Amino acid sequence: MRGLIPALLVAGLVACTTTPRPRPAAPGEPLPQLRLAPAALGASVSLAQRLVFAHEQDPGGPRSLEALMEVDPAGLRLAGLAMGQRILTLRWDGATLDEERDPRLPAQFNSALVLRDVQLVYWPADAVRAALPAGWTLEDGPGQRSLSKNGREWVTVRYDGAPRWEGRTQLTNLSEHYQLTIESHVADE
Repeated sequence: MRGLIPALLVAGLVACTTTPRPRPAAPGEPLPQLRLAPAALGASVSLAQRLVFAHEQDPGGPRSLEALMEVDPAGLRLAGLAMGQRILTLRWDGATLDEERDPRLPAQFNSALVLRDVQLVYWPADAVRAALPAGWTLEDGPGQRSLSKNGREWVTVRYDGAPRWEGRTQLTNLSEHYQLTIESHVADE
């Protein structure tokens, strides 16, 4: 399986279970879950990635993780690897999110948040916008996009590659206080 894990917590939590839980965007209001169908990506892609995760409250500094992602109209499959060992496998068919996880993966790791970040980074802007609750907006332009509510920006994504899934991507989550840098290339078949 080839997979990507723009896993907001995988890299940080795998290496350091003392990272505090993310703070919500506003009291009682987390960032929206997108839950978009794999077919809504509008492409089939297989990526190999290197992820670097930095949480502002992690004294250990940035953590890295290798990942593979495969998306086709039938599903999204993600695999996260730490030191050559598979620590996580996620499967999303548009209705059900399944996971296989290494017992050492911290309990606070949340696969739904990984799915949210993957879709925020890679799915077409119109599909993301259609899934957003009232009050949330997505601005999308050349080389970047941002998720906002009531004029306040919560997440920014910057792309160095074209198409967006190749090259370097940086997601900055101002709500949950982390930054994820993704170096991607199309995986060899």
